[in-house]
Amino acid sequence: MTSIAACVAGLLPASRQIRRRGSLQTTSCLADNRRLEMKNVQGIRKSLKDFFDESKDFIKSDGGPPRWFSPLECGSRSYGSPLLLFLPGIDGVGLGLIQHHHMLGKIFDMWCLHIPVKDRTSFTGLVKLVEETVRSESHLSPGRPIYLVGESLGACIALAVASRSPSADLVLILANPATSFGRSQLQALLPFSEVISDLLHLSLLYILSSMKGDLLGMVTASMVKGIPLQQIVAELSQDVVAIPFYLSLQVLADILPQETLIWKLQMLKTASAYVNSCLHAIEAQTLILSSGRDQLLPSQEEGERLCHAIQKCETRHFSNNGHFLFLEDGPDLVSIIKGAHFYRSGKYLDYVSDYVPLTLSEFNKLYAYHRLLGNISSPVLLSTSEDGKIVKGLGGIPSEGPVLFVGYHMLLGLEVIPMICQLFIERKISLRGVGHPILFTKLRENSFHYTPPFDAIAMTGVVPLSAKNLYKLLSSKSHVLLYPGGIREALHRKGEEYKLFWPKQQEFIRMAAQFRAKIIPFGVVGEDDISELLFDYDDQIKIPCMRSHIEELTNAIEKFRTAADGEVVNQYLHFPICLPKFPGRFYYYFGKPIDTEGRREELRDKEKSRELYLRVQAEVEKCLAFLKEKRENDPYRNLLNRLAYWVTHGLTSEVPTFEL
Repeated sequence: MTSIAACVAGLLPASRQIRRRGSLQTTSCLADNRRLEMKNVQGIRKSLKDFFDESKDFIKSDGGPPRWFSPLECGSRSYGSPLLLFLPGIDGVGLGLIQHHHMLGKIFDMWCLHIPVKDRTSFTGLVKLVEETVRSESHLSPGRPIYLVGESLGACIALAVASRSPSADLVLILANPATSFGRSQLQALLPFSEVISDLLHLSLLYILSSMKGDLLGMVTASMVKGIPLQQIVAELSQDVVAIPFYLSLQVLADILPQETLIWKLQMLKTASAYVNSCLHAIEAQTLILSSGRDQLLPSQEEGERLCHAIQKCETRHFSNNGHFLFLEDGPDLVSIIKGAHFYRSGKYLDYVSDYVPLTLSEFNKLYAYHRLLGNISSPVLLSTSEDGKIVKGLGGIPSEGPVLFVGYHMLLGLEVIPMICQLFIERKISLRGVGHPILFTKLRENSFHYTPPFDAIAMTGVVPLSAKNLYKLLSSKSHVLLYPGGIREALHRKGEEYKLFWPKQQEFIRMAAQFRAKIIPFGVVGEDDISELLFDYDDQIKIPCMRSHIEELTNAIEKFRTAADGEVVNQYLHFPICLPKFPGRFYYYFGKPIDTEGRREELRDKEKSRELYLRVQAEVEKCLAFLKEKRENDPYRNLLNRLAYWVTHGLTSEVPTFEL
């Protein structure tokens, strides 16, 4: 076997030679991502056709044993990036992540496994090869985690390596694992594969038919990224034309000739049996990605089964995608990893230092997901300048941190994402929230945790509520969002709209003063114009089955604020039932920044600290009272009036509001 540290020699022409390990460039992740995405919009993104084109080059001078290579696009990773080993499916080429190389290359040291077409290394041989690499790299960089990203057969290799390497710091990201091979349609091919060549050719057609998944889903995902519709149609048309051509003439027949496909099918059977016998021994952190339209394997059911069989496992479902998940345009692997809180550069996840800023396409997805609420609520944003003047927009928000936003939490936190989006759009400010433990607790039996809103919130950089995390954010001069009322305000009861539930302790004042942070009190109103609370905690607790569910859910979440008192401590987790109302409007008012610079010693005194705490609380209440009064004079508070304004002035026009 060639050296683990070496790249593939002679595999590509000199003009396309693969980068050797050690060629590093430290760069700004967000800036580079934005530049790359601008190129993507201009048409330089890789597609399924690129996968076939580059696969042709890989197998031209094929031969020798399996070996590692690192794509040229992955040469600008940040210093100290974790190692990612990509383990391919039955194709064995190693280019299955071709659409993700650029983004992965920013945050990972990425190696891909290439298995030559004529290679006949057994499944256990491949497992040993990867195991040796894991052992070697763990020894060289003991503090660095190793990510095993595998699809289909590669997922089985990753699981087998994890079962044999309990001491290694591994993170598994597995797409449609072939552990379900015994229940798949592929199993039926085995008895006939050696005697019926036509069936084998049809199986190639069948495999390829799964590659493109749901076209409508891919068009939607591409439009969310901001890619022009004409370009999307042109690229899809290219692929539709190119796929049968490559199938009939070259690529798939060359990648998987009859004897190789027979070998791979036999290997899938062996791999499935091997891994299913050792699932109990896997201790690695695992994320299963399962497709709902996988025509080769029952992947969705298998994802649920593996989630219960593996100790530290989560799942994400992709209902409109096919078997070759990573070759489809919708899923973004980097976003999936970030949204699941699976990215870390050390032994333990650090929510502050391991945060990777939103890319432009990720922000577009986040914004698109909540665009309907933003359009319906047509938010009015007001801020206060240093001289105390109220201005429209967010011009009064300090650009330089640290800044601590302290405010009122509307029902179900409806105000959070629109506020984060508006700060990013208008001021290019990334607002880091301090969130309730429910956003970070892995509830194995409660699938609601794995819904898109939770992953979207995670990608904004929210951190678990703790003094340590707040300290880290302020020390890094971040813009931080804090709700002292927490989930008690977000899950309030009937008649409690715009009522603060703050603890008596002045939790954040002295820490803000320590870093000379500016405190911005703010209020948001409008929830009573969007919905009416019908079934709250007081109603639900009277029903025995719902009471037991509330107690079970509340007890499953890590407790915090154990030293606090008052109603804020009684944070019972439930989901209120609301009746939508004819939409009104959201109003945000950010009060005058309170400067703590030079007050560090003064605010060490508990009384002085409490005085400032009560002042901030009073300012938040003033913001709420101001907005509740002023919105009565807004001629466009009603949706019909706003619609009429848009009809006469254009849909992109900013709707006026009350006079200041």
